[in-house]
Amino acid sequence: MARRERVVRMSVEQPLWRALTAYRILTMLYAVLLAVFGRDRYERPWVAVVFLVVMVAWTLGTLPKVAGAVACTKRFLGADLALALAGILLTPLADFDAQHIDGTTLPSIWTAGSVLAFAIKGGWRWAAFASTFVAVANIIERGEPSRDTFHNVLLVWVASIAIGYVVEVARASERTLARALEIEAATRERERLARDIHDGVLQVLAMVQRRGTALGGEAAELGRMAGEQEVALRTLVSSGLVPTTRVCEDAAEGAVVRSVEVDDAPSGQPDCDLRSLLAPHAGSRISFAEPGAPVLLAHGAAKELAAAVSAALDNVRVHAGENAHAWILVEDWPDEVIVTVRDDGPGIRVGRLAQAEREGRMGVALSIRGRLRDLGGTAELTSVPGQGTEVELKVPKVSRGKAGTAG
Repeated sequence: MARRERVVRMSVEQPLWRALTAYRILTMLYAVLLAVFGRDRYERPWVAVVFLVVMVAWTLGTLPKVAGAVACTKRFLGADLALALAGILLTPLADFDAQHIDGTTLPSIWTAGSVLAFAIKGGWRWAAFASTFVAVANIIERGEPSRDTFHNVLLVWVASIAIGYVVEVARASERTLARALEIEAATRERERLARDIHDGVLQVLAMVQRRGTALGGEAAELGRMAGEQEVALRTLVSSGLVPTTRVCEDAAEGAVVRSVEVDDAPSGQPDCDLRSLLAPHAGSRISFAEPGAPVLLAHGAAKELAAAVSAALDNVRVHAGENAHAWILVEDWPDEVIVTVRDDGPGIRVGRLAQAEREGRMGVALSIRGRLRDLGGTAELTSVPGQGTEVELKVPKVSRGKAGTAG
């Protein structure tokens, strides 16, 4: 079989880190040149020399830290910003002539590099945090700030927030592009699997179904089972759920669930694809519809939701009869997952559920509504006599119940 295609993620923020590296070096040189050509303006030149030596050593020694988001840690950002603030506040100690008419500080525009690092690493909120400290330091350094000082402070603050916002938009676009590429690759994989399986297993199952029906007797029952397995296998293939990726395993029950590692998942708690738990229900009388892309939930939440769906299907078999048809629809929304189970049975007469609870039969109350309540979700049951029953299960992406953190 052909090897599974790998999706290569592109980084839209890496050029920003390279630009930041170049900016820090250039502004470091600029600050040094300003000090050299304006050395006669210092009353305490040793202060400027000590600071600039530290700044140059720090800038050159920390170049690997601004090579990417992983290396640029919070500790480094804090130390970098502290050095920039120290340079601003030490400026009066170096004592420029003319009471800083030009507004130049010891680090000059090198300070903006620290704010930009915050913006690229954490977005506009981090940029606002860093630029606020820089603004306060500049106002303190000036003593009696002028209108130009406030103008420059406001400009740095707004510009850094704008850059941080652009970085967040770029990251969101990158995630959207990566998701689209993954879906495209998964679609091609489904098509390839469908061709391979159609040429073998599906044709054999179809032949067994036809021959069993023709022979009758026990062979007819075998043909019926082969037909159901053919439908289920077609659903698995069309949904891309043939187990071709790494799985997470529940040691307690041995249940195998497809999982996808995501950045926000806690360590050791991979999210699971809900479709893999629901697809096995598909058959000749149960149709399964899903979004065509992984529907990710916490492992425990996915198991509990799948159990609630199984309980709803059990009710269909018991109360609607063996010949009833059922439909499972999975919807993946940004903040919640909705699973709808509908059947074409006789429906539930008014008051029947309340009567069942009074008689001690708690299938709907506990197996369905209870599970969803523990997950922080809801279960709504709608039934019209003679028109079937619909159960709508809603689970938030971040479950508040115990099951959401299990697994």
